[in-house]
Amino acid sequence: MTPSSSSQLSPRGLTTCHECDLLHRLVPLAPGARAYCSRCGALMYRAAPGGVDRALALALTALGLFLIANLFPFLALNIEGRVEQNLVASGVLALWRNGMPELAVLVALTSIVFPLLMLSGLLWLLAPLKLGRRAPGSAAVVRVLNAIGPWTLLGVFLLGALIAFVKLQDLAAVIPGVSLYAFAGLMLAVTGAVTSFEVGLLWPRVGPAPAPGLVAGTTAHEHALVACHACTLLVRIARRSRDGAHAHCPRCASPLHGTRKQDSLTRTWALVLAAAILAIPANVYPVMTVIRFGQGEPSTIVSGVVHLVAEGMLGLALIVFFASVVVPGLKIALLVYLLLSVQRRSPWRPRDRTRLYRITEVVGAWSMVDIFLVGILAALVNLEALATITPEVGATFFAGVVVLTMFAAHSFDPRLIWDHAVVRS
Repeated sequence: MTPSSSSQLSPRGLTTCHECDLLHRLVPLAPGARAYCSRCGALMYRAAPGGVDRALALALTALGLFLIANLFPFLALNIEGRVEQNLVASGVLALWRNGMPELAVLVALTSIVFPLLMLSGLLWLLAPLKLGRRAPGSAAVVRVLNAIGPWTLLGVFLLGALIAFVKLQDLAAVIPGVSLYAFAGLMLAVTGAVTSFEVGLLWPRVGPAPAPGLVAGTTAHEHALVACHACTLLVRIARRSRDGAHAHCPRCASPLHGTRKQDSLTRTWALVLAAAILAIPANVYPVMTVIRFGQGEPSTIVSGVVHLVAEGMLGLALIVFFASVVVPGLKIALLVYLLLSVQRRSPWRPRDRTRLYRITEVVGAWSMVDIFLVGILAALVNLEALATITPEVGATFFAGVVVLTMFAAHSFDPRLIWDHAVVRS
């Protein structure tokens, strides 16, 4: 039976929620419908509309737009007759030339490399499916796509470009290039391709059949069941090795990682504390220096916001303040609260605490807008005596805060919130 035909079978058996671990019966879904956990409200699985055809068309469209976005001019700056153009990759080169290779690598990965890997992986999976076959190494490719998905920050990069566009209006005439429009289309096409693809196209959704004791409403942990991160199959592991060490999925051969993330609390605490420490120099040291006609001074995150307010750009100031100050601080505070509540075995409102965890996952990446903004400005404004913008060490510390908080959110296991819940729906 081919993957494309097997994926049309009605799902059967049991599956588990990846956020609260509750077992549910698999039910057939209409195209475009989604199945949510009855206890915590997490999205469990969906029936992507359009199947392989829609996902493949969007992935191919995105690949074409990716080439245009990276080969043609992105923005141009015209100041007193002198024109400076840049590409998407120009920010990477500018950061590297200014002695910040760590920022250059981060920007390159999140705005160029990971989006290209995402598209390549989708095409690797979808093209054979169109012919009724499963691509070799499908499980490994799915695992890679799952890993790089949160770090593919096309929308954040585009927001940074739009902020740069507005910020430079008082300096010179800013000319959008064809690449900017292609990049906007690329963001939409990649989002559509990712949401149109789901693992049910590769492997049918099946799970263990209900049995005495093994019923919907109990947890996978109680029965030593773990869900494969690639094909979602529920697999029983030996109770004496709940960490899943040396266990592999019998269907796709992916490694299994246990009923709970190993050392989740310890690793999350370490990452959160490291981020909190880096937040101090990130806000004290300047993130960039703006020199215009020989005058200027280094600017911190807060002083940059104050300058935008003074220039009458209140909306832009609020965006930068929220992304650069509120979001990192809020994410650290929420993670600390979640860690303390789990360690105290709190049974209080687990569904609401799970929602707070989802907030930490969603908002954290948007703080990267400041790093993208610094890279774009440094590449675009390099007009020697007329105007220059150079990145400063504060940007490196701030990037560290963003990266560490994202890792912290990924290392925290939300199922721990429910281990001491009083009521189970």
